[in-house]
Amino acid sequence: MDCLFCKMVEREVPTEIVYEDEHVLAFNDINPQAPTHVLIIPKKHIATLNDIEPADLETAGRLQYVAARLAKDKGFAEDGYRVVMNCNELGGQTVYHIHMHLLGGREFTWPAG
Repeated sequence: MDCLFCKMVEREVPTEIVYEDEHVLAFNDINPQAPTHVLIIPKKHIATLNDIEPADLETAGRLQYVAARLAKDKGFAEDGYRVVMNCNELGGQTVYHIHMHLLGGREFTWPAG
């Protein structure tokens, strides 16, 4: 498998880690779209949201928990932030390993782009 995020989990590709536990890794996005732009990934390879199985539900929920925790730790939880997950090509997914974008530190508008 030639998955960039799996290589980050295995420390084959350097990354600026901001959070890690036994199931999740979070790191700063290399092309930030906000003052804070963190990607939160499961350490287990799951290609798309469509591939989540019942056994993955705890891990999927952990991504949300980590996003909220990081938003609080970074000081913008009360003001607000955005979390985004893209699925497949038309949804904007470019790395086929599920990941949550945590964006904060600025105002966001709707609809999203």
